[in-house]
Amino acid sequence: MSQTEPLTLPDYGLGAAGLGNLYFAISDETAYQTLQAAQHNGMTYIDTAPYYGHGLSEQRIGAFLSETSARVMLSTKVGRRLVPAGNAPIPDNGFADPAPFIPQFDYSSAGIRASFEGSQKRLGVEAVDILLLHDIGELTHGEAHETVLRQAFDEALPEMAALKSEGKTRWIGLGVNEIAVCEQVLEQVDLDCVLLAGRYTLLEHEASHSFLDECYRRGVRVIIGGAFNSGLLAAPQGAPLNYDYVAAPGWAVRRVAELRSVCVRHGAPLAAAALQFCRAHPAVASVIPGARSVDEVRQISGWTATRIEPALWAELKERKLISADAPVPA
Repeated sequence: MSQTEPLTLPDYGLGAAGLGNLYFAISDETAYQTLQAAQHNGMTYIDTAPYYGHGLSEQRIGAFLSETSARVMLSTKVGRRLVPAGNAPIPDNGFADPAPFIPQFDYSSAGIRASFEGSQKRLGVEAVDILLLHDIGELTHGEAHETVLRQAFDEALPEMAALKSEGKTRWIGLGVNEIAVCEQVLEQVDLDCVLLAGRYTLLEHEASHSFLDECYRRGVRVIIGGAFNSGLLAAPQGAPLNYDYVAAPGWAVRRVAELRSVCVRHGAPLAAAALQFCRAHPAVASVIPGARSVDEVRQISGWTATRIEPALWAELKERKLISADAPVPA
């Protein structure tokens, strides 16, 4: 990995929380085949984290990397240590049959270094392309937010900058689902990128549009996770409807129904519109939908290649289902 070579991400990468058994378990073989299909379909950037399956996602990616000669771009995250569970119960963080570790927040310098060294071992790599500080923000930490934020400024972000200077990563940034904390950090620290999950989507982007505009002005690259709002924008008929990892509220279900009806009129899958909408903003470097099977990878690849007529975007704006000034695909 050359530190002088510019880092250009593919338009669409792979979010690997599902490879850590998010919601339900998959086999190691299925995970391997999913990663293989992602590479074959141009999704050559993979985002993971120690939190995903308590190390399981990184382990499976590491097993794949050990058997492929393909150039794979990687991002992982720091901010949690994985403590061996021993005889203690493993917490339910939404992962089925996770690895036997307990994730604990740790934004200290030593915690950041230890977290990254654990990722190196599981992934089988010396360096990653992108290193992200995971899950800081008031919605995540509540009353401890100011303490966490101060430690991020004093310890976590400087340690990440040190790892960058050592050639262990090329970009550093945040991996969050809260806009406010991104703005707080960017007021004081120059970041290379932000991975923003679930906040800039076809369903809801009014609050984040100006933030992405500011990122573009400052040269901060944005990676979009959660483009389907926890699957709501891609759920097949009769499937459970989730939003922000819980049952979808009525307003979101109704709005998705309106979005879908417009897409049907123009002959485009709602999921295709959701992905392509996110990628259209000039600040966005990559969109990383999650997949956990070969079929899902192929489906995503098809959605990204679907031709969508300009009239669809025009009608969405006319009906005020998307912002009038939101960038849309050309």
